[in-house]
Amino acid sequence: MEISSIANFATRLSQNKTSEAVELAVLKKAIDIQAEGALALIEALPQATPGSNLPANLGQHIDVVV
Repeated sequence: MEISSIANFATRLSQNKTSEAVELAVLKKAIDIQAEGALALIEALPQATPGSNLPANLGQHIDVVV
């Protein structure tokens, strides 16, 4: 093997490692952004309040007879 081919191979390996590192960093950032967006959507939901105008016995029993 010639020195130039070894140098070219080493250069390509180094570029691949750098490229993979950049791709991984971009992926992590995208996941973080999606997590922030999901959290914002969850926080934007109104708080569930029990139906204060409904009778107390409503929802206590389930009729499973068909």
